[in-house]
Amino acid sequence: MHLSPKESDRLLLFLAAELARRRRADGVRLNYPEARAIIADEICEGARRGQSVAALMDLGGRILTTDDVMAGVAELIDVLQVEPMFEDGQKLVTVHQPIRPGSEPVDGVVPGEVRAAEGEIELNAGRRQLTLVVRNTGGRPVQIGSHFHFFEVNDALDFDRAAAFGMRLDVPAGTAVRFEPGDEREVDLVELGGNRSVYGLNRLTEGETGEAERAAALKRAREAGFAGAG
Repeated sequence: MHLSPKESDRLLLFLAAELARRRRADGVRLNYPEARAIIADEICEGARRGQSVAALMDLGGRILTTDDVMAGVAELIDVLQVEPMFEDGQKLVTVHQPIRPGSEPVDGVVPGEVRAAEGEIELNAGRRQLTLVVRNTGGRPVQIGSHFHFFEVNDALDFDRAAAFGMRLDVPAGTAVRFEPGDEREVDLVELGGNRSVYGLNRLTEGETGEAERAAALKRAREAGFAGAG
C-alpha cells in the first residue's frame, strides 16, 4: 500500500477508536484519548459517507455520555475539532461539550482541578510602575507581549525610551498590547523582575538593566534609529 501521511493518520485514529469501542463494550470507562478517538472517528466516517458539517456537529454530541467515560474526562474535552475529508474537500468540524450528561449521578469532583482561593491577587505588587504615552509612527501594526523589554520594542514606536529602560508592560502574563499605524495612547509599565537582565530581542541591552547600563543602551538605540531614543 502507498498511503499518504493523512491516510496513515486516519488509520491510526480508526485503530484507537476500535480499541476504545471494545473497551466500552466490555463496560470499561473510557479515558481521555479513547473518548476523543471514538468521537473523531465517527465524525470522519460520517463525512466519508456524505453527511454535512452541521449533521456531524450534531452527531459529535450524541456519541458518548458521562456514563461512558472516567471521572473528569468530560470536563477535559470541552471542545473537539477534527478535519475530515468531505466530497468537496477538507473542512473543520467543531463540537462543543461533546460528552453529554448520562443517567448515573456524578459527584462533581474533577481530578486535577485547580480551584482559586477567595479574594484578589495584586499583580506586580511592590514594583516600580510608570505610565508613558506611546505613538506608532510606522505603517504597520505593532503588537507587544507582556514580558518584552519595552525599551527595545519596535523602532517605529515613539516614546520616552530612557524612562522605559528595565520596564515591561503591566499586564497579565501572556497578554499583549497592539498599536495600529498612527495609534497614540498611554501604557502602564512595571519594573522587570528576577535578576533584571535582558539578552537578545533587539540586542540593545545584552545584560543588566541598572542605571549604569542605561546610557550605553540608549546610545545603541540612537545609532540604530529607534524613535524616542533622543
